[in-house]
Amino acid sequence: MKQIVTCKEMKALDGNMIEEIGIPSCVLMERAALKVAEELERTLADKKQEERILCVCGSGNNGGDGVAVARILKLHGYRTSLYLVGNPDHRTVEMQRQLDIAAACQVPVVNNLETEEYTTIVDAIFGVGLSRPVEGSYRDVIMALNQLNAWKVAVDIPSGVNGDTGAELGIAFHADLTVTFAFRKAGLCLYPGRKFAGKVIVADVGIYASDKVKPYLWQTEKTDIHFLPDKIVDGNKGTFGKILVVAGSPGMCGAAYLSASGAFAVGIGMVKIVTAEENRIPLQTMLPEAMLDCGDDFAKDLDWCDIVVIGPGIGTTYQAAEKVQWFLEAASGAAKPVILDADGLNLLAQHPEWKQYLTSHVVMTPHMGEMGRLTGKKVSELQKDRIAAARELAAETGAVCVLKDACTVTAASDGNTWISLAGNPGMATAGSGDVLTGILAGVLAMFLNKRTELPDTGRQAALGVLLHGMAGDLAAKEKGTAGMKAGDIVRGASEVLKNK
Repeated sequence: MKQIVTCKEMKALDGNMIEEIGIPSCVLMERAALKVAEELERTLADKKQEERILCVCGSGNNGGDGVAVARILKLHGYRTSLYLVGNPDHRTVEMQRQLDIAAACQVPVVNNLETEEYTTIVDAIFGVGLSRPVEGSYRDVIMALNQLNAWKVAVDIPSGVNGDTGAELGIAFHADLTVTFAFRKAGLCLYPGRKFAGKVIVADVGIYASDKVKPYLWQTEKTDIHFLPDKIVDGNKGTFGKILVVAGSPGMCGAAYLSASGAFAVGIGMVKIVTAEENRIPLQTMLPEAMLDCGDDFAKDLDWCDIVVIGPGIGTTYQAAEKVQWFLEAASGAAKPVILDADGLNLLAQHPEWKQYLTSHVVMTPHMGEMGRLTGKKVSELQKDRIAAARELAAETGAVCVLKDACTVTAASDGNTWISLAGNPGMATAGSGDVLTGILAGVLAMFLNKRTELPDTGRQAALGVLLHGMAGDLAAKEKGTAGMKAGDIVRGASEVLKNK
Protein backbone atom coordinates (compact mmCIF):
# COMPACT_ATOMS: atom_id res chain seq x y z
CA MET A 1 0.00 0.00 0.00
CA LYS A 2 1.38 3.38 -0.97
CA GLN A 3 0.76 6.61 0.85
CA ILE A 4 -1.42 9.18 -0.90
CA VAL A 5 -1.36 12.81 0.23
CA THR A 6 -3.69 15.75 0.36
CA CYS A 7 -2.55 19.20 -0.72
CA LYS A 8 -2.09 20.27 2.90
CA GLU A 9 0.01 17.20 3.66
CA MET A 10 2.15 17.71 0.56
CA LYS A 11 2.80 21.31 1.55
CA ALA A 12 3.85 20.18 5.03
CA LEU A 13 6.17 17.49 3.65
CA ASP A 14 7.69 19.96 1.21
CA GLY A 15 8.15 22.50 4.00
CA ASN A 16 9.77 19.90 6.23
CA MET A 17 12.45 19.17 3.63
CA ILE A 18 13.18 22.87 3.16
CA GLU A 19 12.89 24.21 6.71
CA GLU A 20 13.81 21.23 8.90
CA ILE A 21 16.18 19.21 6.71
CA GLY A 22 17.67 22.27 5.02
CA ILE A 23 17.36 21.38 1.34
CA PRO A 24 16.87 24.64 -0.61
CA SER A 25 13.60 24.89 -2.52
CA CYS A 26 15.52 25.58 -5.74
CA VAL A 27 17.21 22.17 -5.39
CA LEU A 28 13.85 20.43 -5.04
CA MET A 29 12.56 22.37 -8.04
CA GLU A 30 15.54 21.31 -10.13
CA ARG A 31 15.04 17.68 -9.13
CA ALA A 32 11.37 17.88 -10.08
CA ALA A 33 12.16 19.43 -13.45
CA LEU A 34 14.81 16.80 -14.17
CA LYS A 35 12.30 14.02 -13.50
CA VAL A 36 9.74 15.55 -15.86
CA ALA A 37 12.40 16.06 -18.52
CA GLU A 38 13.54 12.44 -18.12
CA GLU A 39 10.01 11.15 -18.71
CA LEU A 40 9.60 13.38 -21.75
CA GLU A 41 12.90 12.24 -23.23
CA ARG A 42 12.03 8.61 -22.56
CA THR A 43 9.21 9.02 -25.08
CA LEU A 44 10.63 11.65 -27.42
CA ALA A 45 14.29 10.66 -27.81
CA ASP A 46 13.77 8.80 -31.08
CA LYS A 47 12.11 11.79 -32.74
CA LYS A 48 14.06 14.68 -31.24
CA GLN A 49 14.48 16.56 -34.51
CA GLU A 50 10.75 16.57 -35.27
CA GLU A 51 9.64 17.64 -31.80
CA ARG A 52 8.29 21.11 -31.06
CA ILE A 53 7.76 21.45 -27.31
CA LEU A 54 5.82 24.24 -25.61
CA CYS A 55 5.96 24.65 -21.82
CA VAL A 56 3.00 26.70 -20.60
CA CYS A 57 3.81 28.17 -17.19
CA GLY A 58 1.90 30.05 -14.53
CA SER A 59 3.35 32.52 -12.05
CA GLY A 60 3.77 30.14 -9.10
CA ASN A 61 6.28 27.44 -8.27
CA ASN A 62 4.54 24.97 -10.57
CA GLY A 63 5.33 27.45 -13.31
CA GLY A 64 8.92 27.50 -12.10
CA ASP A 65 9.04 23.73 -12.52
CA GLY A 66 7.83 24.15 -16.09
CA VAL A 67 10.39 26.82 -16.93
CA ALA A 68 13.16 24.57 -15.62
CA VAL A 69 11.83 21.70 -17.74
CA ALA A 70 11.98 23.91 -20.84
CA ARG A 71 15.56 24.93 -20.08
CA ILE A 72 16.72 21.34 -19.50
CA LEU A 73 15.11 20.12 -22.71
CA LYS A 74 16.62 22.97 -24.72
CA LEU A 75 20.07 22.21 -23.37
CA HIS A 76 19.51 18.59 -24.38
CA GLY A 77 18.91 19.62 -27.96
CA TYR A 78 15.12 19.85 -28.12
CA ARG A 79 13.35 22.75 -29.80
CA THR A 80 11.53 24.15 -26.79
CA SER A 81 9.63 27.38 -26.11
CA LEU A 82 7.93 29.02 -23.15
CA TYR A 83 4.46 30.54 -22.97
CA LEU A 84 3.81 32.51 -19.79
CA VAL A 85 0.37 32.88 -18.19
CA GLY A 86 -0.61 35.15 -15.33
CA ASN A 87 0.39 38.44 -13.78
CA PRO A 88 4.18 39.00 -13.81
CA ASP A 89 3.85 40.95 -10.55
CA HIS A 90 2.57 37.79 -8.81
CA ARG A 91 5.51 35.58 -9.71
CA THR A 92 7.14 33.74 -6.85
CA VAL A 93 10.83 34.21 -6.12
CA GLU A 94 11.62 30.73 -7.44
CA MET A 95 9.60 31.27 -10.61
CA GLN A 96 11.44 34.52 -11.36
CA ARG A 97 14.80 32.88 -10.67
CA GLN A 98 13.97 30.13 -13.17
CA LEU A 99 12.96 32.71 -15.76
CA ASP A 100 16.28 34.51 -15.32
CA ILE A 101 18.19 31.24 -15.77
CA ALA A 102 16.09 30.36 -18.82
CA ALA A 103 16.81 33.75 -20.35
CA ALA A 104 20.54 33.21 -19.82
CA CYS A 105 20.17 29.87 -21.63
CA GLN A 106 18.28 31.61 -24.45
CA VAL A 107 15.03 29.67 -24.03
CA PRO A 108 12.58 31.51 -26.31
CA VAL A 109 9.34 32.95 -24.96
CA VAL A 110 6.39 33.10 -27.36
CA ASN A 111 3.31 35.28 -27.06
CA ASN A 112 0.97 33.19 -29.19
CA LEU A 113 -0.06 29.57 -28.80
CA GLU A 114 -0.25 29.28 -32.57
CA THR A 115 3.34 30.36 -33.25
CA GLU A 116 4.12 26.79 -34.31
CA GLU A 117 2.41 23.45 -34.66
CA TYR A 118 3.58 22.06 -31.34
CA THR A 119 3.93 18.30 -30.95
CA THR A 120 4.21 18.30 -27.15
CA ILE A 121 2.56 20.56 -24.58
CA VAL A 122 3.80 20.74 -20.99
CA ASP A 123 1.22 22.10 -18.54
CA ALA A 124 2.75 23.95 -15.58
CA ILE A 125 0.07 26.58 -14.98
CA PHE A 126 -1.36 25.54 -11.61
CA GLY A 127 -0.06 23.12 -8.98
CA VAL A 128 -1.80 21.11 -6.29
CA GLY A 129 -2.75 24.15 -4.23
CA LEU A 130 -5.48 25.35 -6.60
CA SER A 131 -8.93 25.47 -5.00
CA ARG A 132 -10.73 28.29 -6.83
CA PRO A 133 -12.48 28.02 -10.21
CA VAL A 134 -10.31 28.63 -13.26
CA GLU A 135 -11.51 31.82 -14.94
CA GLY A 136 -10.55 34.55 -17.40
CA SER A 137 -7.39 34.21 -19.45
CA TYR A 138 -6.39 31.05 -17.59
CA ARG A 139 -9.59 29.35 -18.73
CA ASP A 140 -9.06 30.53 -22.29
CA VAL A 141 -5.51 29.18 -22.37
CA ILE A 142 -6.44 25.75 -20.97
CA MET A 143 -9.35 25.49 -23.42
CA ALA A 144 -7.01 26.31 -26.30
CA LEU A 145 -4.41 23.80 -25.12
CA ASN A 146 -7.01 21.03 -24.91
CA GLN A 147 -7.90 21.62 -28.54
CA LEU A 148 -4.34 21.26 -29.80
CA ASN A 149 -3.41 18.00 -31.49
CA ALA A 150 -0.33 17.29 -29.40
CA TRP A 151 0.97 14.95 -26.72
CA LYS A 152 0.11 16.58 -23.40
CA VAL A 153 2.08 16.28 -20.17
CA ALA A 154 1.09 17.77 -16.81
CA VAL A 155 3.61 18.81 -14.16
CA ASP A 156 2.54 17.40 -10.75
CA ILE A 157 -1.20 17.67 -11.51
CA PRO A 158 -3.29 18.80 -14.50
CA SER A 159 -4.16 22.47 -14.12
CA GLY A 160 -7.76 22.87 -13.01
CA VAL A 161 -7.96 19.63 -11.01
CA ASN A 162 -8.59 19.87 -7.26
CA GLY A 163 -5.69 18.02 -5.66
CA ASP A 164 -7.82 16.70 -2.80
CA THR A 165 -11.07 15.69 -4.49
CA GLY A 166 -10.30 15.28 -8.19
CA ALA A 167 -13.02 17.81 -9.01
CA GLU A 168 -12.78 19.88 -12.18
CA LEU A 169 -12.48 23.52 -11.14
CA GLY A 170 -14.37 25.00 -14.07
CA ILE A 171 -12.01 23.57 -16.68
CA ALA A 172 -9.05 21.20 -16.52
CA PHE A 173 -6.07 20.40 -18.71
CA HIS A 174 -6.49 17.02 -20.43
CA ALA A 175 -3.15 15.28 -19.96
CA ASP A 176 -1.91 12.08 -21.54
CA LEU A 177 0.78 11.82 -18.87
CA THR A 178 1.13 13.37 -15.43
CA VAL A 179 4.47 13.34 -13.63
CA THR A 180 3.64 13.94 -9.98
CA PHE A 181 6.22 14.45 -7.27
CA ALA A 182 7.04 12.28 -4.23
CA PHE A 183 3.50 10.99 -3.60
CA ARG A 184 0.36 10.46 -5.64
CA LYS A 185 -2.15 13.17 -4.82
CA ALA A 186 -5.69 12.20 -3.85
CA GLY A 187 -7.11 14.18 -6.76
CA LEU A 188 -5.18 11.98 -9.20
CA CYS A 189 -7.01 8.90 -7.88
CA LEU A 190 -10.57 10.22 -7.91
CA TYR A 191 -12.70 11.01 -10.94
CA PRO A 192 -12.79 13.19 -12.93
CA GLY A 193 -9.21 14.13 -11.98
CA ARG A 194 -8.01 10.60 -12.63
CA LYS A 195 -9.37 10.82 -16.18
CA PHE A 196 -7.73 14.19 -16.83
CA ALA A 197 -4.36 12.95 -15.52
CA GLY A 198 -3.89 10.14 -18.03
CA LYS A 199 -1.03 7.87 -17.08
CA VAL A 200 0.45 8.90 -13.72
CA ILE A 201 4.12 8.51 -12.83
CA VAL A 202 5.20 9.21 -9.25
CA ALA A 203 8.72 10.65 -9.39
CA ASP A 204 11.22 10.57 -6.54
CA VAL A 205 12.39 14.16 -6.12
CA GLY A 206 13.88 13.89 -2.64
CA ILE A 207 10.76 14.59 -0.58
CA TYR A 208 10.05 11.77 1.84
CA ALA A 209 7.58 10.80 4.53
CA SER A 210 7.94 12.49 7.89
CA ASP A 211 6.69 11.53 11.34
CA LYS A 212 5.34 15.08 11.50
CA VAL A 213 2.72 14.18 8.88
CA LYS A 214 0.86 11.06 9.97
CA PRO A 215 -0.34 9.08 6.95
CA TYR A 216 -4.09 8.48 6.80
CA LEU A 217 -4.61 7.93 3.08
CA TRP A 218 -3.44 4.92 1.09
CA GLN A 219 -3.60 3.51 -2.41
CA THR A 220 -3.94 -0.26 -2.62
CA GLU A 221 -1.74 -1.92 -5.23
CA LYS A 222 -1.89 -5.25 -7.03
CA THR A 223 1.07 -6.51 -5.02
CA ASP A 224 -0.97 -6.03 -1.83
CA ILE A 225 -2.95 -9.12 -2.76
CA HIS A 226 -0.03 -11.07 -1.24
CA PHE A 227 -1.21 -9.92 2.19
CA LEU A 228 -4.10 -12.37 1.82
CA PRO A 229 -3.04 -15.60 3.53
CA ASP A 230 -3.06 -18.95 1.80
CA LYS A 231 -5.10 -21.77 3.25
CA ILE A 232 -3.24 -23.52 6.05
CA VAL A 233 -2.35 -27.11 5.27
CA ASP A 234 -3.87 -28.53 8.46
CA GLY A 235 -7.15 -26.65 8.17
CA ASN A 236 -10.70 -27.85 7.60
CA LYS A 237 -13.91 -26.31 6.34
CA GLY A 238 -14.59 -24.89 9.78
CA THR A 239 -11.12 -23.37 9.94
CA PHE A 240 -11.72 -21.47 6.73
CA GLY A 241 -14.77 -19.68 8.01
CA LYS A 242 -18.53 -20.01 8.16
CA ILE A 243 -20.54 -17.22 6.58
CA LEU A 244 -24.23 -16.59 7.07
CA VAL A 245 -25.87 -14.78 4.15
CA VAL A 246 -29.16 -13.16 5.16
CA ALA A 247 -30.52 -12.27 1.76
CA GLY A 248 -33.19 -12.72 -0.86
CA SER A 249 -36.86 -11.83 -0.61
CA PRO A 250 -39.36 -14.12 -2.40
CA GLY A 251 -38.29 -14.42 -6.03
CA MET A 252 -35.06 -12.46 -5.42
CA CYS A 253 -32.59 -15.29 -5.05
CA GLY A 254 -29.98 -13.90 -7.44
CA ALA A 255 -28.42 -11.54 -4.92
CA ALA A 256 -28.10 -14.31 -2.34
CA TYR A 257 -26.58 -16.62 -4.95
CA LEU A 258 -23.99 -14.06 -6.07
CA SER A 259 -22.98 -13.11 -2.52
CA ALA A 260 -22.54 -16.75 -1.55
CA SER A 261 -20.65 -17.44 -4.78
CA GLY A 262 -18.30 -14.53 -4.11
CA ALA A 263 -17.49 -15.97 -0.68
CA PHE A 264 -16.86 -19.45 -2.08
CA ALA A 265 -14.64 -17.99 -4.81
CA VAL A 266 -12.14 -16.68 -2.26
CA GLY A 267 -11.97 -19.89 -0.25
CA ILE A 268 -14.63 -19.71 2.45
CA GLY A 269 -15.23 -23.06 4.14
CA MET A 270 -19.01 -23.03 4.57
CA VAL A 271 -21.92 -20.79 3.58
CA LYS A 272 -25.47 -20.88 4.89
CA ILE A 273 -28.14 -18.75 3.24
CA VAL A 274 -31.09 -17.50 5.27
CA THR A 275 -33.75 -16.71 2.69
CA ALA A 276 -37.40 -17.02 1.71
CA GLU A 277 -38.88 -20.48 1.12
CA GLU A 278 -39.65 -19.53 -2.48
CA ASN A 279 -35.91 -19.34 -3.15
CA ARG A 280 -35.07 -22.82 -1.90
CA ILE A 281 -35.27 -24.80 -5.14
CA PRO A 282 -33.45 -22.32 -7.40
CA LEU A 283 -30.66 -21.81 -4.85
CA GLN A 284 -30.23 -25.52 -4.22
CA THR A 285 -30.09 -26.02 -7.97
CA MET A 286 -27.63 -23.21 -8.72
CA LEU A 287 -25.43 -23.56 -5.63
CA PRO A 288 -25.67 -26.98 -4.00
CA GLU A 289 -22.51 -26.22 -1.99
CA ALA A 290 -24.45 -23.77 0.19
CA MET A 291 -26.71 -24.75 3.05
CA LEU A 292 -30.16 -23.18 3.24
CA ASP A 293 -32.38 -22.13 6.10
CA CYS A 294 -35.83 -20.88 5.21
CA GLY A 295 -37.06 -20.94 8.80
CA ASP A 296 -36.83 -18.45 11.63
CA ASP A 297 -34.40 -19.98 14.12
CA PHE A 298 -32.13 -16.99 13.74
CA ALA A 299 -30.34 -17.52 17.05
CA LYS A 300 -29.16 -20.95 15.93
CA ASP A 301 -27.97 -19.53 12.61
CA LEU A 302 -26.04 -16.72 14.26
CA ASP A 303 -24.44 -19.05 16.77
CA TRP A 304 -23.26 -21.24 13.88
CA CYS A 305 -21.52 -18.57 11.82
CA ASP A 306 -18.35 -16.50 12.06
CA ILE A 307 -19.42 -13.63 9.80
CA VAL A 308 -22.85 -12.31 8.79
CA VAL A 309 -23.81 -10.81 5.44
CA ILE A 310 -27.04 -8.83 5.70
CA GLY A 311 -29.13 -7.23 3.00
CA PRO A 312 -28.65 -8.34 -0.62
CA GLY A 313 -32.07 -8.57 -2.25
CA ILE A 314 -33.84 -8.85 1.10
CA GLY A 315 -36.37 -6.12 0.35
CA THR A 316 -37.64 -3.31 2.54
CA THR A 317 -40.87 -4.80 3.86
CA TYR A 318 -41.84 -4.83 7.53
CA GLN A 319 -40.79 -8.48 7.76
CA ALA A 320 -37.42 -7.70 6.18
CA ALA A 321 -36.91 -4.84 8.62
CA GLU A 322 -37.59 -7.11 11.58
CA LYS A 323 -35.07 -9.64 10.30
CA VAL A 324 -32.36 -7.06 9.60
CA GLN A 325 -32.79 -5.42 13.01
CA TRP A 326 -32.62 -8.76 14.80
CA PHE A 327 -29.40 -9.79 13.10
CA LEU A 328 -27.77 -6.38 13.52
CA GLU A 329 -28.54 -6.27 17.23
CA ALA A 330 -27.63 -9.89 17.87
CA ALA A 331 -24.39 -9.75 15.86
CA SER A 332 -23.39 -6.60 17.71
CA GLY A 333 -23.96 -8.32 21.04
CA ALA A 334 -21.97 -11.35 19.91
CA ALA A 335 -19.16 -9.17 18.48
CA LYS A 336 -19.42 -10.91 15.10
CA PRO A 337 -18.29 -9.14 11.92
CA VAL A 338 -21.09 -7.96 9.65
CA ILE A 339 -21.15 -6.96 5.99
CA LEU A 340 -24.18 -4.67 5.57
CA ASP A 341 -25.24 -4.12 1.99
CA ALA A 342 -28.07 -3.17 -0.37
CA ASP A 343 -31.52 -3.29 1.26
CA GLY A 344 -29.85 -3.67 4.63
CA LEU A 345 -28.48 -0.16 4.09
CA ASN A 346 -31.80 1.14 2.78
CA LEU A 347 -33.52 -0.13 5.91
CA LEU A 348 -30.80 1.41 8.08
CA ALA A 349 -31.50 4.73 6.38
CA GLN A 350 -35.19 4.34 7.33
CA HIS A 351 -34.27 3.38 10.91
CA PRO A 352 -31.32 5.55 11.97
CA GLU A 353 -31.73 4.33 15.55
CA TRP A 354 -30.16 1.06 14.40
CA LYS A 355 -26.81 2.83 14.13
CA GLN A 356 -26.35 1.96 17.79
CA TYR A 357 -25.66 -1.62 16.64
CA LEU A 358 -22.79 -0.61 14.36
CA THR A 359 -19.23 -1.24 15.52
CA SER A 360 -15.73 -1.34 14.08
CA HIS A 361 -16.47 -4.94 13.01
CA VAL A 362 -19.25 -3.80 10.67
CA VAL A 363 -18.51 -3.05 7.01
CA MET A 364 -21.10 -0.97 5.15
CA THR A 365 -20.97 -1.05 1.34
CA PRO A 366 -23.15 1.77 -0.03
CA HIS A 367 -23.15 2.94 -3.61
CA MET A 368 -23.77 6.65 -4.13
CA GLY A 369 -27.56 6.32 -4.12
CA GLU A 370 -27.56 4.36 -0.86
CA MET A 371 -25.03 6.79 0.59
CA GLY A 372 -27.41 9.62 -0.21
CA ARG A 373 -30.21 7.88 1.66
CA LEU A 374 -27.96 7.14 4.64
CA THR A 375 -26.70 10.71 4.94
CA GLY A 376 -29.65 12.71 3.63
CA LYS A 377 -27.37 14.38 1.07
CA LYS A 378 -27.71 14.65 -2.69
CA VAL A 379 -25.46 12.42 -4.76
CA SER A 380 -24.04 15.47 -6.52
CA GLU A 381 -22.96 16.85 -3.14
CA LEU A 382 -21.36 13.56 -2.07
CA GLN A 383 -19.44 13.31 -5.33
CA LYS A 384 -17.72 16.62 -4.63
CA ASP A 385 -15.62 14.94 -1.93
CA ARG A 386 -15.91 11.16 -1.77
CA ILE A 387 -13.15 10.78 0.80
CA ALA A 388 -14.82 13.19 3.20
CA ALA A 389 -18.20 11.52 2.69
CA ALA A 390 -16.86 8.05 3.50
CA ARG A 391 -14.86 9.30 6.48
CA GLU A 392 -17.80 11.19 7.93
CA LEU A 393 -20.12 8.17 7.84
CA ALA A 394 -17.42 5.93 9.32
CA ALA A 395 -16.72 8.42 12.10
CA GLU A 396 -20.42 8.85 12.86
CA THR A 397 -21.17 5.13 13.08
CA GLY A 398 -17.88 3.62 14.17
CA ALA A 399 -18.15 1.18 11.26
CA VAL A 400 -16.07 0.79 8.10
CA CYS A 401 -17.55 2.50 5.04
CA VAL A 402 -16.84 1.08 1.58
CA LEU A 403 -18.17 3.82 -0.70
CA LYS A 404 -18.63 2.15 -4.08
CA ASP A 405 -18.02 4.22 -7.17
CA ALA A 406 -15.84 4.19 -10.27
CA CYS A 407 -13.03 4.65 -7.75
CA THR A 408 -14.04 2.96 -4.48
CA VAL A 409 -13.07 4.57 -1.17
CA THR A 410 -12.79 2.54 2.05
CA ALA A 411 -12.74 4.52 5.30
CA ALA A 412 -12.38 3.40 8.92
CA SER A 413 -13.69 5.33 11.91
CA ASP A 414 -10.16 6.45 12.89
CA GLY A 415 -9.79 8.30 9.58
CA ASN A 416 -7.59 5.77 7.82
CA THR A 417 -8.72 5.60 4.21
CA TRP A 418 -7.84 3.42 1.23
CA ILE A 419 -8.47 4.04 -2.46
CA SER A 420 -8.55 1.26 -5.02
CA LEU A 421 -7.55 1.99 -8.60
CA ALA A 422 -8.43 -1.53 -9.75
CA GLY A 423 -11.63 -2.14 -11.71
CA ASN A 424 -13.27 -1.03 -14.93
CA PRO A 425 -16.61 0.19 -16.38
CA GLY A 426 -17.70 -3.37 -17.11
CA MET A 427 -18.17 -3.88 -13.38
CA ALA A 428 -21.08 -1.45 -13.41
CA THR A 429 -23.47 -4.35 -13.92
CA ALA A 430 -26.27 -5.95 -11.93
CA GLY A 431 -24.98 -8.16 -9.13
CA SER A 432 -21.44 -6.80 -9.03
CA GLY A 433 -22.05 -5.32 -5.59
CA ASP A 434 -23.47 -8.62 -4.33
CA VAL A 435 -20.26 -10.36 -5.41
CA LEU A 436 -18.22 -7.71 -3.58
CA THR A 437 -20.23 -8.37 -0.42
CA GLY A 438 -19.39 -12.07 -0.58
CA ILE A 439 -15.74 -11.39 -1.33
CA LEU A 440 -15.50 -9.01 1.62
CA ALA A 441 -16.96 -11.63 3.93
CA GLY A 442 -14.54 -14.20 2.54
CA VAL A 443 -11.54 -11.92 3.00
CA LEU A 444 -12.46 -11.19 6.62
CA ALA A 445 -12.79 -14.94 7.14
CA MET A 446 -9.23 -15.49 5.88
CA PHE A 447 -7.91 -13.86 9.04
CA LEU A 448 -10.11 -15.71 11.52
CA ASN A 449 -7.54 -18.42 12.25
CA LYS A 450 -5.34 -15.72 13.86
CA ARG A 451 -2.18 -17.17 12.34
CA THR A 452 -2.08 -14.24 9.98
CA GLU A 453 -3.91 -11.01 10.60
CA LEU A 454 -4.02 -7.38 9.64
CA PRO A 455 -4.39 -4.67 12.25
CA ASP A 456 -7.97 -3.66 11.52
CA THR A 457 -11.19 -4.44 9.68
CA GLY A 458 -10.77 -1.38 7.46
CA ARG A 459 -7.52 -2.62 5.97
CA GLN A 460 -9.00 -6.07 5.41
CA ALA A 461 -12.02 -4.52 3.67
CA ALA A 462 -9.67 -2.49 1.47
CA LEU A 463 -8.00 -5.73 0.39
CA GLY A 464 -11.41 -7.18 -0.43
CA VAL A 465 -12.19 -4.17 -2.61
CA LEU A 466 -8.82 -4.58 -4.34
CA LEU A 467 -9.48 -8.28 -4.99
CA HIS A 468 -12.93 -7.48 -6.40
CA GLY A 469 -11.43 -4.86 -8.73
CA MET A 470 -8.64 -7.14 -9.90
CA ALA A 471 -11.19 -9.90 -10.52
CA GLY A 472 -13.21 -7.47 -12.62
CA ASP A 473 -10.12 -6.55 -14.61
CA LEU A 474 -9.47 -10.21 -15.36
CA ALA A 475 -13.09 -10.65 -16.43
CA ALA A 476 -12.85 -7.61 -18.71
CA LYS A 477 -9.68 -8.97 -20.28
CA GLU A 478 -11.50 -12.20 -21.13
CA LYS A 479 -15.00 -10.95 -21.96
CA GLY A 480 -14.58 -7.24 -22.66
CA THR A 481 -16.24 -4.54 -20.60
CA ALA A 482 -19.43 -4.65 -22.67
CA GLY A 483 -20.06 -8.37 -22.32
CA MET A 484 -19.03 -9.21 -18.76
CA LYS A 485 -21.50 -10.13 -16.02
CA ALA A 486 -21.28 -10.41 -12.25
CA GLY A 487 -20.63 -14.13 -12.49
CA ASP A 488 -17.49 -13.40 -14.49
CA ILE A 489 -16.17 -11.41 -11.52
CA VAL A 490 -16.72 -14.46 -9.30
CA ARG A 491 -14.56 -16.56 -11.60
CA GLY A 492 -12.00 -13.76 -11.82
CA ALA A 493 -11.61 -13.68 -8.03
CA SER A 494 -10.57 -17.33 -7.96
CA GLU A 495 -8.07 -16.68 -10.76
CA VAL A 496 -6.52 -13.73 -8.93
CA LEU A 497 -5.95 -15.83 -5.82
CA LYS A 498 -4.63 -18.76 -7.84
CA ASN A 499 -2.00 -16.56 -9.47
CA LYS A 500 -1.06 -14.31 -6.54
